[in-house]
Amino acid sequence: MIRLKQFDSTLSFIRDPYRFISRTCEQHKVDLFETRLLLQKTICFRGEDAARIFYDTDRFSRSGAAPKFAMKTLFGQKGVQGLDEEAHRHRKQMFVSILKSDQINDLTQLFAAELNGAVARWECMPEVILYEEFQRLLTIAVCRWAEVPLSESEIGLRTRQLTLLFDQAANPGLGHFKSRRARQQANQWITGVIQQIRDRQLTVNEKSPASIIAWHRDLDQQLLSPEVAAVELLNVLRPVVAVSVYLTFIAHALQQHPHSRKLLRSDFDRYALPFVQEVRRYYPFFPLTAARVRKYFEWQGHAFPRGRRVLLDLYGTNHDPRIWNKPEHFEPERFLQHNISPFDFIPQGGGDVRSGHRCPGEDVAVNLMQRTAEFLTYEVQYEVLQQNLEIDFSRMPALPESRFRISTFQEKETPGTSHLTGESRGVRI
Repeated sequence: MIRLKQFDSTLSFIRDPYRFISRTCEQHKVDLFETRLLLQKTICFRGEDAARIFYDTDRFSRSGAAPKFAMKTLFGQKGVQGLDEEAHRHRKQMFVSILKSDQINDLTQLFAAELNGAVARWECMPEVILYEEFQRLLTIAVCRWAEVPLSESEIGLRTRQLTLLFDQAANPGLGHFKSRRARQQANQWITGVIQQIRDRQLTVNEKSPASIIAWHRDLDQQLLSPEVAAVELLNVLRPVVAVSVYLTFIAHALQQHPHSRKLLRSDFDRYALPFVQEVRRYYPFFPLTAARVRKYFEWQGHAFPRGRRVLLDLYGTNHDPRIWNKPEHFEPERFLQHNISPFDFIPQGGGDVRSGHRCPGEDVAVNLMQRTAEFLTYEVQYEVLQQNLEIDFSRMPALPESRFRISTFQEKETPGTSHLTGESRGVRI
């Protein structure tokens, strides 16, 4: 196994977290290597075969794999991401029960209503920063859907708190401390909601996410502590708000790859899902995922010592030329033919969603993205303002430098069709 000469690669990783592993692999003509990150020996690998072995729960454990900064900001402590074996499967089923197709449709409809209702407000604004607006609308929709009380006066505060949990979590500077503070505040907020539900001071539908999590019992048949239940309810709210990253990339793709807009306008039902899947493949979301070796084993002649931290390159696997023809080209049509496996297309993790560590909210992201693609293609006219649309790969999550700025015009419905349409004039869409 190649071992990098530099003592620690943390600074190199921070400069380019999405492409660090794949670029190092290309440089050394390998698919895996060992280095130190945050002073810990770490094996990094990429590709479909790597993903297949990585999601073998007999060989890898998630306990203690994520850096402490991620547990204290992004995931929360004692949540499902840090569990293994039967405890993980049992807790995961709670999320699977929440995210069934009818519930996902309900959430999508709530978001669509917020999206449509926002246009009148946008028309009064000199410019709209789509990334920020998507955060706000998703916060309103997911809280309503989960039956977490959210007053009008709270919307700005709770949007900022939920956004900071993912938008600044990996920032090595002041942003990280803001994220940790937001985690403390959000935990306190949602712990209070859990307590109110259990004390019967807050009435919620028994099938709502807030109720399901508040009354969930672990393997020992004990209710989760209010603090852990709050972490898990935030593990529903936060990822939905984080889809604002993907929704911003929907707008970016429509602008930077205009042939995609033509495809959607020619046959939306045929091309909507391929377009969304190509956005998820092409654009950065999670750079990687972490695990620890459960017990010593060898794979393809390489030793994996017990306890060693291992990073799977998600972004690099989604751009692996052995899997994807012309991976640096944005081509939604590829998903008309490509048969997706649980290990070659892994923007939100791989493996089995029910028993493994694949994100159970994947279908949520896909549905919200399709609805946004329809909205931006048919239902609103807008002008893309002059701005820097280069993607900043040095931050997590990576985003366009400008966060995508537009100005809007009136909605316009075309009689006799199932969609609304807009005209394109220069950078006006």
